[in-house]
Amino acid sequence: MKRTPIQPDLTLFPALYHPILDGSRVFDSSCSREAKVYFIDKDGGLFLKTAAAGTLKEEAAMTAYFHSKGLSAQVLSYHSDEKDWLLTSAIPGEDCTHPIHTADPIRLCDTLAQQLRLLHELDAADCPVRDRNEVYLRTALQKGNFEPELFAHHWKFASVEEALDEVRRNGSYLQSDALLHGDYCLPNIMLNNWRFSGFLDLGNGGIGDRHIDLLWGTWTLFFNLRTDLYRDRFLDAYGRDAVNLDCMRTVAAMEVLR
Repeated sequence: MKRTPIQPDLTLFPALYHPILDGSRVFDSSCSREAKVYFIDKDGGLFLKTAAAGTLKEEAAMTAYFHSKGLSAQVLSYHSDEKDWLLTSAIPGEDCTHPIHTADPIRLCDTLAQQLRLLHELDAADCPVRDRNEVYLRTALQKGNFEPELFAHHWKFASVEEALDEVRRNGSYLQSDALLHGDYCLPNIMLNNWRFSGFLDLGNGGIGDRHIDLLWGTWTLFFNLRTDLYRDRFLDAYGRDAVNLDCMRTVAAMEVLR
């Protein structure tokens, strides 16, 4: 996880966070254009995330929910003004892009697959977000972006129309059958001495079709390890009894349109 030391300008932060920032070592730990993430070296480690107003509300709710299941960080505060601000505790260990994990890709692959199956088998009747499939379908059908190269190593869509046709024909077959991470990628999974210690970036989590996580789980191994050698192993380790490749293709069509 990237940590670049910075000297924060307190005028850019809400007053409620000044006491924890003032006098602390602060690092920029951002990894996307949509949000800034700061690591604050205080009280065992804190992460302060900021993004556009309203965009972290569901992440705060889902992080708190996952924490209640022992699966994520504790939410210490959620604040919304001109921007959203989310303060959480740190999760021990390193994310799965760390060299200590990528140096053993077979173990990493199996760990990711087995942990995902455990997540999907949890009883999540009390989950606060229950409509992930509807959100995915609605977004895909709005004809926004089209990124055909995203999954082209397995799922090829020659045009927007081809991807839309796949979604229209088969999108209604997706099941609300699992608690999803929603962005199941190596940087969002923390291990501590190879033991699972928590999930990060849960803004797309909720109840939906397990093949959303399965698609991203296979993609992240391809993208981060720069090889497709572990795709079948991942699906085998997850359990082929719960894998439908046709559903994965439908999810891929949704994703290239999102």
